[in-house]
Amino acid sequence: MKITITDTDSLGGGLDLSPLCALGDVTVQAGALTEENAGELLKDAAVVAVNKSPVTKAVLAKAPNLKLVCTFATGYDIIDVDACTARGIKVANIRGYSTDSVAQHTFALYFALSEHLRHYDDYVKSGAYAAQDNFCCIDEPFHELAAQTYGIIGMGNIGHKVGEIAQTFGAKVIFASASGHSTCTDFEQVSMDELFQRSDVISLHCPLTDRTRGLIDANALHKMKKSAILINVARGPVVDENALVDALNHGEIAAAGLDVMEHEPMRKDSRLFDVKDKSRLLLTPHIAWASTEARQRCVDDVCSNIKAFWAGTPTNLVN
Repeated sequence: MKITITDTDSLGGGLDLSPLCALGDVTVQAGALTEENAGELLKDAAVVAVNKSPVTKAVLAKAPNLKLVCTFATGYDIIDVDACTARGIKVANIRGYSTDSVAQHTFALYFALSEHLRHYDDYVKSGAYAAQDNFCCIDEPFHELAAQTYGIIGMGNIGHKVGEIAQTFGAKVIFASASGHSTCTDFEQVSMDELFQRSDVISLHCPLTDRTRGLIDANALHKMKKSAILINVARGPVVDENALVDALNHGEIAAAGLDVMEHEPMRKDSRLFDVKDKSRLLLTPHIAWASTEARQRCVDDVCSNIKAFWAGTPTNLVN
C-alpha cells in the first residue's frame, strides 16, 4: 500500500511518526500538497493524509489510484468531498483527539483576560511593585468565575467539556446550539439572542457552516454585556473581525481572546492590530488543539483510520 503523508511540519516537532511509516510504502512530505506537486506525490498513492492542504478536483485528477483521503483534523472543509465521492474515494477525519487541549486553552485565554494577568505581570516586572509600600496592588479588579454565567455556542465534545469545567468552578452554564437541534440536557439550552444577553463569558466551539459564518457580527456584539468576554477557539470566520475591533474600541464588550482568525496566518494589515487598548485583546496562533498529547493522538488516530480502512472496517468516514 502506497501512502503519502503531507503537512507534517504543521503538526509540530517531537512526534512519533513511526506508526504511520510502518503501514506500508510511505512518502512523507514536510510541506504542503499542491496542484503543482500532486502529480509526483500522488501518482501511485492509495492513501493520502493531509492537514491544511486543500484536496481539490485538480489534485484528485493527478491521483489515479487514490482510495482514501485522511485529515489530521476534525474539520474537512479543505477537502472536496463531493469530488471524492464521485470518484469512489472515501474521506476520513479524526474526532475527539483535541478535546482536552482545546478546553484547557479556552480557560487559559479566559483567565488571562479576566484576571488581567498580563497587566499584573508587567506591573511586577516593571519594578513598580517593588517600589510601593502596600503588600498588593488591585488596580484592575476581577471576578470569580463562580459568580458568572458562562455561555457556550456549540455543544459538541469540546463545548460539553468546557461546560463541565465551568460548572466545576461554580459558573452557571447555558448554551445555544450551533445547528439548532442539540439534544443535550446537561446544561440549560437557550436561544442565541438570550445567550448573548445573559452571558458574562461566551466561548465558541462550533464548526464553520453557512449558519455560523459571521455569527458574531455587530448585531450580536451589541446585544452582549459591556462586561462580557468573548473567546473563539472554533473557526476564525465565525467572528466578524471588523465588528469585533469596533466593539472593543467602543467598549461594547470588555475583552476577547482569539486562537483562530479569519485568515491564517493573519494578514499584516489585519484590523485586529487596530484595537486601541491591547490589553483587551489576547491572540494566540491557532494552538488550542496543539498540546503534545493531542498532536500525538492526532497521528495515532489517522494511523488507526488507515488500518481500519484497509482491513475493510472503515472508521470515521464522512462520505
